[in-house]
Amino acid sequence: MTRPHSSLPSLAVEPGFFRGRRIADLQQAMASGSLTAQDLVRHAGAAIERLNPQLNAFVHVDIAAALATACERDAERAGGKVRGPLHGIPVAIKDNVDTADMPTTVGAAHFLGRQPLADARCVALLREAGAIVVGKTLTHEFAYGPTGDRSVQGAARNPWRTSQMTGGSSAGSAAAVASGMVPVALGTDTGGSVRVPSALCGLVGFKPTHGRVSDAGVFPLAPTLEDPGVLASCVEDAQVFMQALTGGAMAPQAAPAAAAAAGLRMGWVANAPFAIDDAAVTACARAAAERFAGGAVPPAPEVTRHARALQSALGAIQRAEAYEVHAERVESEPGKFDPEVLERLRASRPVQGWEYVRAIKERARLQAEFARLFQDVDVLALPAVAITAPALQQRTVAGPGSAGVRETLLGLTNPWNVLGLPAISLPVGWVDGMPVGLQLVAAAGTDEALLALAASRWQAPQAD
Repeated sequence: MTRPHSSLPSLAVEPGFFRGRRIADLQQAMASGSLTAQDLVRHAGAAIERLNPQLNAFVHVDIAAALATACERDAERAGGKVRGPLHGIPVAIKDNVDTADMPTTVGAAHFLGRQPLADARCVALLREAGAIVVGKTLTHEFAYGPTGDRSVQGAARNPWRTSQMTGGSSAGSAAAVASGMVPVALGTDTGGSVRVPSALCGLVGFKPTHGRVSDAGVFPLAPTLEDPGVLASCVEDAQVFMQALTGGAMAPQAAPAAAAAAGLRMGWVANAPFAIDDAAVTACARAAAERFAGGAVPPAPEVTRHARALQSALGAIQRAEAYEVHAERVESEPGKFDPEVLERLRASRPVQGWEYVRAIKERARLQAEFARLFQDVDVLALPAVAITAPALQQRTVAGPGSAGVRETLLGLTNPWNVLGLPAISLPVGWVDGMPVGLQLVAAAGTDEALLALAASRWQAPQAD
């Protein structure tokens, strides 16, 4: 039986320079002259050199190129030009997102050494905002898995306990930020691939409303479900990052009146039938939701009534779109796939055209239903993940009502990808010394309000 941790846990590794340092603090240090962008890149390089052999977060690093860029950012600052809050800040990019100066392998043997001709749009926006890319982070092969331990480059390891998985598919990004190698990282989220590793590694993970951030240059998994997102150590850093990813269109703003008032309308979503229920994890997340709301959080049974329809639509859409991307590779080069990923793709092949079309129509119906729901509630709350981080290569959750690890990791996150809603995972405590995440979900298009609400009410978890 898992039980809450009674003392403040610590990482299993000696953290890097950026652990506990917020972007605003780094900017203040650069403005005062006590740090430079080149200093920050050197700190990132030193942390990666020391920690990456333990965590396998990065699959490609170019500190020399990053230092050259940092020199340019320092010169700009000296000349009075500061591009914004990310100016001179080292960042990491998930390895399914194109970078013109570094390989993008998507964690797959098929693409080892693949060199894109141009940056993905989201990477270009980060560079325009002054961010400095130091390297590419490990992804589950083709981003098709939530465990982060199936990649041609191996498995990412959880900084809280290196025998455990980070979650995926933004596995390396989570390990890199949680351990302090970099302050913030880019991920992508198709069914929970930003929020799952954020929850398991004790980070803030934000998935925007579908389509809010350009996916041009992101290797597709299921294009109508996935979005670039952010993994950060605090909400304010996530806000800054999202502002850059939207070209400034998502500027931080005050929380809406309902969120700022004591009468925040929050609804609690039960785990069942989406996922199993670990009592200690659920209790930790629910207690955090009640602190967040300032009181009891009533249930939202309307959500669970749609569970079967959500799961059915997700299954048909994701399988059909994923197989379309890989159909030729599955037939011509099956031996290059990780066996587990190949099995999932082959299981996706039988989806019929009429099933996909019907699922698209059902998604539209569900989106309308949830738009009506959000007229009566400001935010939905539930655990981000039903369990703490499983062991590397573990595939079954033991105990009463045993379930598969993959289904358990994704069960509470993937409904919101079907609906295209903004969702955030917030670290709220520990169970057995491992992080627990609270997930908040809001209406489509309310990304700024959700982030502002989280920034105004979330506090980093402390010991009891």
